Amino acid sequence: MPTSMPRRTFLRLLALGVGSAACSRIGSTLGTATPSPFPTTVGAVPTGAPPNLTGTVATPIPSPVPPTPTSAPLPDLVVARGPSPEALVQQAISALGGMSRFVRPGANVVIKPNICVAHPYEYAATTNPWVVGELVRQCLAAGAARVRVMDYPFASDAPSAYATSGIQDQVNAAGGEMEFMPAYRFVQVDLPDARELHTCQIFDDILKADVLINVPIAKDHALAGLTLGMKNLMGTILNRPVMHFDLGQKLADLASRLRPSLTVIDAVRILLNHGPTGGDLADVRELDTLIMSPDIVAADSYATTLFARSADKLAYARAYEGINAGEAMGLGRSDLGSLRIKEISVGA
Repeated sequence: MPTSMPRRTFLRLLALGVGSAACSRIGSTLGTATPSPFPTTVGAVPTGAPPNLTGTVATPIPSPVPPTPTSAPLPDLVVARGPSPEALVQQAISALGGMSRFVRPGANVVIKPNICVAHPYEYAATTNPWVVGELVRQCLAAGAARVRVMDYPFASDAPSAYATSGIQDQVNAAGGEMEFMPAYRFVQVDLPDARELHTCQIFDDILKADVLINVPIAKDHALAGLTLGMKNLMGTILNRPVMHFDLGQKLADLASRLRPSLTVIDAVRILLNHGPTGGDLADVRELDTLIMSPDIVAADSYATTLFARSADKLAYARAYEGINAGEAMGLGRSDLGSLRIKEISVGA
């Protein structure tokens, strides 16, 4: 026997031996023991899959890989072309991220088309009724509590214009409401960012709306050159003659106060001459086109290209007075080359 060892060491070794023997006896009563799946080194950190208690070999789980961004940025402007006005609205708003991007559940929405005169929509003086009706549906589907459609006609009384344009029937069918704009409900407001039009009377319910959707028809206009997004906002004010001097800047001033959430320019049929009221089908061109953007300046800038003919140089330039003024005020961008533009062909 080797030389005597310290008593404490001897007792420690004896305890370890007894423990091992005991474990061997327990194992013999249960049959062959399943190898432990846990690490045998004290303090080791398990890697890969959690312990597999069935005794089979576990396949390690690979480390998670961060997802690769696949969604492209939303376009600044969408141009949809096709024979169905409703489908144009559906595809264009989908490309912009859906109506829920602009309309929250419970929202009070006002849609402002152009219903200036009691002409059927074929004359291209008023906004296409199926475009307006589908916008109502899209707003309600997004959870809007109320969707009202309104304009302040200058060439006809409102009941006649609403009915004759076809807009009233389509709005009612979609679940929206047509609302008249009586003069006593216009209120005087300041335009704090304006450069020329510092105060004016605007229809009260438009000021109170959570969401304003601006839906002009693209058409010739004797004074403004073209009626597009900013020009269509003149239908929200009471005293229009005040706009006629330095019109471009005043249109931008008005847009700076109203700030539509979305501008939808109806170019399903456009009026090339004798605007804004028209009345001759020879002046109408069918384009089956819709322009949609949250940027009113971009929408107007693109829409001018529909009229860019040599005979329209003056009208083109007058329309750009308002577009340039809007851009200078920070309302949007007019340089089409700098915009993300998505063009969609809808249907056959």
